[in-house]
Amino acid sequence: MIKIENLTHPKLTIKNWQFNEQESWCILGRNGSGKQYLNQLLMSELEVEQVDLLSLPPQQKIAVISFEEQQKTYEQALDEQAPDYVNPGQVTATAKDFLPADKWDHPLIKEFGFEHKLETGYLRLSTGESRKLLILQAIFSGIDLLVCDNPFDSLDVASCAALSSALANLSKNGVNILLMLNNRQDIPVWCEQVAFIERGRLEVIGKLDDTETKKQLDALLMPAPDDKKWPDNSITLSDYHHPYLVKLNKGKVHYNGVNVFEDLDVEIKPLQHTLITGPNGSGKSTLMQLITGDCPQCYSNDIYVLGYKRGSGETIWQVKENMGIVSSELHRQYRVNSDLLTVVISGFYDSIGMYQQPTKQHIHIAKQWLDKIGLLAYEKTPFQSLSYGEQRLVLIARALVKSPYLLILDEPTQGLDELNRHRILNFLDHLATQKHTTMLLVSHRTDEFLPIFEQHITL
Repeated sequence: MIKIENLTHPKLTIKNWQFNEQESWCILGRNGSGKQYLNQLLMSELEVEQVDLLSLPPQQKIAVISFEEQQKTYEQALDEQAPDYVNPGQVTATAKDFLPADKWDHPLIKEFGFEHKLETGYLRLSTGESRKLLILQAIFSGIDLLVCDNPFDSLDVASCAALSSALANLSKNGVNILLMLNNRQDIPVWCEQVAFIERGRLEVIGKLDDTETKKQLDALLMPAPDDKKWPDNSITLSDYHHPYLVKLNKGKVHYNGVNVFEDLDVEIKPLQHTLITGPNGSGKSTLMQLITGDCPQCYSNDIYVLGYKRGSGETIWQVKENMGIVSSELHRQYRVNSDLLTVVISGFYDSIGMYQQPTKQHIHIAKQWLDKIGLLAYEKTPFQSLSYGEQRLVLIARALVKSPYLLILDEPTQGLDELNRHRILNFLDHLATQKHTTMLLVSHRTDEFLPIFEQHITL
């Protein structure tokens, strides 16, 4: 299927790698390790400078499903629907439009748990749902090699199990599977071979169930001590004159006659850190958007956020002034190609990009946060040139930079490697000790259900 010997490129080095037909492989790597360059090589988008042997399947027989590819598809769909404005309740291109009409009843769609999503507008699919759709599209095109970059991210437990089972069956039926993963916990048991990539160098480790393989991975993924100073707070906690940060009474959101949820009561008091869980499609992200004001139906609901009743004359900027947000939707929309420092500073102004001169204090704190996430040396690097996981780290810093009263984290660790995931979880633990910011977390990963979350809402 793949055979590479002595490949040299400024971004990628492979001494010897052979991927045989009917094998299943996992390539494990940290954020920024170079997995995207391997994807580019497989898609013939990387100009190789020196190689002794490079044997790949024909390009039309390979499909790469990555966060970057999803973003391209999302932007194309957004531009086709409405270049300047999009109403999330409006449906144009549906999920089934991405699939051949003669495959709409294919059993694989049910195996992927996607049969009830075929009529859904593409722009209304979650990140995990759109990834499953692109995988189905690739399979139905007749590929031989399916490359999946973190396919289990943002999927609930049942969806992860169903997708893993479907991929395992594909590998038994002529479609070879190559997984690019950030976390060891996500390696499925049916995956046979493991390689590791770091700083663009690919090394074959061995069989997954081998004791020596596990020892090597432990050594490669040993966390470095975090001795960086915690950044300064931009504001201090003043007297808060309202009993709730969020109060939703009998909340209801519906699109095209279908209720996302109804009769939902939510109360979040200051420092009442809250975890929100539920299966894909249960309305978790919609609830977050109702709170942030990014769901237009917030004005038809009885909801108070940070002391403001929605629809009482407040502006969205007044509400967001004391709110930090990390979400897949924000990540999708952050398409302005600013440098990293500008992206982090923009968190003070709740903008995508910067349109005014920042203060020296804001620049100072933003640099502290870039240092804290290990990216200060890249402060002038274009945001769009980073890997998806590195971009997510920068957006987390953007949310934390202004020490918000309310921090909304909708699957914040999506795309992060296991070391950076634990770094972010440590950030949350530390934030709780400061008794300033109240956290609202949406997550599917049980290892992220920290003891600091004293309230648990299940949708």
